[in-house]
Amino acid sequence: MPGPSSPMSRRTALRGAAVAGAAGLGLTACSTESGGAAAPTEPVDLGKADAVPEGGAKLYKDEHVVVSRTENGDYKAFSTICTHAHCPIGMLKGTELTCNCHGSKFDATTGKVLHAPATEPLEELSVKVKSGKLVASPKK
Repeated sequence: MPGPSSPMSRRTALRGAAVAGAAGLGLTACSTESGGAAAPTEPVDLGKADAVPEGGAKLYKDEHVVVSRTENGDYKAFSTICTHAHCPIGMLKGTELTCNCHGSKFDATTGKVLHAPATEPLEELSVKVKSGKLVASPKK
């Protein structure tokens, strides 16, 4: 290791920066803080109800909500705040939600956990259609 007056090689400096950066990213990803993300605490307008496909789901990232629609036209809504470390879920493929932080997976039609580390289902929300628009709100 170079002493206080010895010059450090560029390679050593870059390698140290890469290790420090990776360690910092790892700590950030494992944080239990959601960065202020939370499930809706009051009714939120999600836009046109027909934006959710029959038999599918739509992720509303900014509102932290996922809405699914059955073949019969019934809607279900869930918070997209992961129950493991409270990270906002940002990925939906078909009807499967994946948390970016630790890889927990959830069913967007039931809220159930499909893959750990989460063990608790997503919080179910109330969802209604008003004048052709979806409105999600906390269950009372």
